Amino acid sequence: MSVRAELSRWLAGETPGCVERDVRCASASGLHRMAYTQWGEADNPNVLICVHGLTRNGRDFDELARAMASEYRVICPDVVGRGRSDWLRDPSSYVFPQYVADLMVLLARLDVESVHWLGTSMGGVIGMWIASQEDSPIARLVLNDVGPLIPVDSLRLIGEYVGRAPKFESYEDAEKYVRLVSEPFGRLTDAQWRHLTEFSLQHAADGRLEMRYDPAIGDPFRHELSAGDVNLWPIYDSIRCPTLVVRGADSTVLTRDTLHEMAIRGPRPQTAEIPGAGHAPMFLDASQIAVVRDFLLIG
Repeated sequence: MSVRAELSRWLAGETPGCVERDVRCASASGLHRMAYTQWGEADNPNVLICVHGLTRNGRDFDELARAMASEYRVICPDVVGRGRSDWLRDPSSYVFPQYVADLMVLLARLDVESVHWLGTSMGGVIGMWIASQEDSPIARLVLNDVGPLIPVDSLRLIGEYVGRAPKFESYEDAEKYVRLVSEPFGRLTDAQWRHLTEFSLQHAADGRLEMRYDPAIGDPFRHELSAGDVNLWPIYDSIRCPTLVVRGADSTVLTRDTLHEMAIRGPRPQTAEIPGAGHAPMFLDASQIAVVRDFLLIG
């Protein structure tokens, strides 16, 4: 099968083992749909929510979802403005209160009392906020390379490329770009880079390829950089559910000092470091998946 034919199939969501669905949510400027991928048995009451990072989408978790689908109904949303989800009419709504509200709508759709949650970077911040609330539905929490203190210098590096990606004449050009901006993901195989790239792309109106997210998500992100380091310790200290914190050993977003302090505060989590990865580990191989699986299923 040619790269173009495979790309068309992936863009259509045609992947064995999963079902593409969506849920209607609301913002101040109207209604929007949030897409999600569902793996495993639709009536399984054991639910694992996997939420991606700032510019990514739910298909990042395909390998982990396949591995966990015999134990869970695995739900991988595309946070609004990303992947298959709608773009917001008002870009100023690309902020955490909106993301939290949308995810709570999704949890209501699933009709379960509690869930396990894995959040990468932005998805981890959303998870921290929900887990910190009284009567939270999150029973177990995995924070992937994110914590309650995020250095502003690391965020500025991310802000340099968010929403500023060029359009691409070929798939090969697009993959080169994804490899460049996502180098901190670590030592991935060619097949893994290809998977991440294919689900990161869509066809632009002029026929070229572009990143599959609203460029406007970068504007509120950069606006917040003026506030300095992100400090979420009060939220983190309110979390009481069993928690695992995973850090890329070379990460500048979750520093080793912050990880050590997290271990003795709040939920007093288990911790793990992934060698050879920065921000953030992608759970695309068996050894990384095992870290999550052992925590969620064994404790």
